[in-house]
Amino acid sequence: MKYDIKDITLANKGRLRIEWARNNMPVLALISKRFKEKKPLAGFNIAACLHVTTETAVLAEALKAGGANLALCASNPLSTQDDVAASLVKHSRIPVFAIKGEDNKTYYRHIKSVLATKPVITMDDGADLVSTLHKHYALDKIIGGTEETTTGVIRLRALEKQGKLGYPIIAVNAAHTKYLFDNRYGTGQSTIDGIIRATNKLLAGSDFVVCGYGFCGRGVAMRARGMGAKVIVTETDPLRALEAVMDGFRVLPLIEAARQGDIFVTVTGDRNVIGRKHILSMKDGAILANAGHFNVEIDLASLSRISKRKRKIRDCLDEYSLANGRRIYLLCGGRLVNLAAAEGHPAQIMDMSFANQALSVEFISKNYKRLENKVHTMPKEIDENIARLKLTSMGIRIDNLTPLQKKYLASWELGT
Repeated sequence: MKYDIKDITLANKGRLRIEWARNNMPVLALISKRFKEKKPLAGFNIAACLHVTTETAVLAEALKAGGANLALCASNPLSTQDDVAASLVKHSRIPVFAIKGEDNKTYYRHIKSVLATKPVITMDDGADLVSTLHKHYALDKIIGGTEETTTGVIRLRALEKQGKLGYPIIAVNAAHTKYLFDNRYGTGQSTIDGIIRATNKLLAGSDFVVCGYGFCGRGVAMRARGMGAKVIVTETDPLRALEAVMDGFRVLPLIEAARQGDIFVTVTGDRNVIGRKHILSMKDGAILANAGHFNVEIDLASLSRISKRKRKIRDCLDEYSLANGRRIYLLCGGRLVNLAAAEGHPAQIMDMSFANQALSVEFISKNYKRLENKVHTMPKEIDENIARLKLTSMGIRIDNLTPLQKKYLASWELGT
């Protein structure tokens, strides 16, 4: 078995951490049990480009239990947990190509190593795997794929709009049991966790600027306010800006927020959100962090050009001394702060997200012949099933509609 990881001797440490995650992922455990009995993925080669974390390991083992031949690489150079990679290789016999801190060349070499396994299904987080596949490989053997995150879905919809999407993709990110929880509660908690680990700063009383008020931005803003921060939201979408106002946040243009903020977090999926003019307007000691998928949301090139000196202060904290005498602090090189400085989303959140992944792959294996080459929303019945399983695992029961109530809601004669 071919693989490329940092250190196989870390495997036992990784095994214990994976066990802890599995204990907090009851929905995926139920799916894994059924997969082991029914083997719905037998004979399917799957290439996965995901954050190599303990939660991803639980998903990978569930897919293997279902009969899949899985190969895994990282979807971000800084998100790999090396002990988890080692455990998957040694204990689970799953080929992994991922090393924390790998350079760009190694990152894409690892993607190509996974694609060399001749997959028929892809699993992606950010669409780098799919993008590489479309640029350099034949697509005739690929029957379908899944996409985990907002940024990836944006890229894939652009590919579809151009008529170039070569096979059907299930937008896992569009599932209610993904974006309503993972994006909001997962990103909210893990981003704050990453910022605190990287800086050890007190958030209470600080001016905390959240760039973007999608579900990820809502989660970050909510958790920052819960820590006592004074939250400012910046937006370009009038509806989201209005929602932020109604949620009780200050909403300002970014150039005005730049003069006030102590900590800035980008969660937009777009590039150069924080640019040269914003950085030059910031106060001494301002901290920049990114919770969007790619390291493009902060204009790193401009930051470097206007700085006369750069030095590393802490593991995930670089100080840039500007020509105007002020110091700007960048977390994790502009990469995902919640994975580069912390451990990503809690297992209880990823339980639903990865249940979506597992069931979407199963759906593709059974229905690929009738799926068009476009980005598909995950079927509603799968979404609702995951929500019910999660509620059951939490010991929560809910009511059911009576036949009369169902008939009433389905009737156009609602007044009768």
